[in-house]
Amino acid sequence: MNSQNRTGTFAGPRWRWIAAVAMVWLGATAPSQAQTNYPTKPIRVIVPFAAGGVADITLRIVAESLGEKLGQRLIVENMPGAGGVAAARAVLSSQPDGYTLALLSNGTAVSVPLFKSLPFDPVKDFAPIASIGFFDFIVGSNAESPYKTLADVIKFARENPGKLNVGTISVGSTQNLSAQLLKSTAGVDFQIVPYRGTPEVIVGLLRKDIDVMIDNYVGMKSALVDGKISAVGTTGETRSVILKDAPTVIEGGVKGYDVVSWNALFAPAATPPAVIAKINAALREVVAQPDVKQKLLDLGIEARAGSPEELKARLVDDIAKWTKVIEQAGIPKQ
Repeated sequence: MNSQNRTGTFAGPRWRWIAAVAMVWLGATAPSQAQTNYPTKPIRVIVPFAAGGVADITLRIVAESLGEKLGQRLIVENMPGAGGVAAARAVLSSQPDGYTLALLSNGTAVSVPLFKSLPFDPVKDFAPIASIGFFDFIVGSNAESPYKTLADVIKFARENPGKLNVGTISVGSTQNLSAQLLKSTAGVDFQIVPYRGTPEVIVGLLRKDIDVMIDNYVGMKSALVDGKISAVGTTGETRSVILKDAPTVIEGGVKGYDVVSWNALFAPAATPPAVIAKINAALREVVAQPDVKQKLLDLGIEARAGSPEELKARLVDDIAKWTKVIEQAGIPKQ
């Protein structure tokens, strides 16, 4: 009888308590289990640039292998537009579940200080996943010109203020801002001549309308290979992996100059950490594959994926860097 009383008094409440704890635990682990099964359907990646550009091609090179690693197809969608606004809205209006991602770039960092008002904050509204690749810009001269080294370029600019013409694509582009940064870091005065696109810049250089140009390797590759343009410098802190014989701008005598552009995957800020971690791990494996590395290297891009924390730090640093360049250059906000 006493045993029955003990059972009725203590065992019932005890088991009800255990059951309640179990229900809470199951509830807490259910989303985690769902995240572990991610992905269960195709993943969209929104690109804020037109098809055929460096960012678009970079993503498409890794998309197939990344889809294979994750077990679902990656669908690339191009939504070009000023400041990447259309693409950002498409991603941020979606569910933060890992099925709609964004390709952001150094251009995103430039957009923050360049536009009067962006309807999104790339640091607060997006969760970094991992970088895909990094690339320098090339400082090129006409192979027939007297500018055989970057030192030649800087010397002429210093001795002839305002007479050297440096061509880039549109005002506010990373290439254009790289020229602005070269101007301020070297402490020289030259004219920056903006063109609509890279082909026009190259024509201007070959016609000797400009003395020097700054652009990415893939856009200049054909003229470099044909010997029409000489690479007198590369903009990164260390020598370019694709043009190892070309000295850096720093080696050319401009201390502290460093410009490296990048492309990376981001997700909406509320995306579960387990999903972010899974994509990050898969992307790290993909960019380490020899065939993927070589395809990107052919574009002048060094395939490299780091941690989300490293990517966030890069974005924050680049926003601060380009804000200063834009303010010093007096470039009006768009």
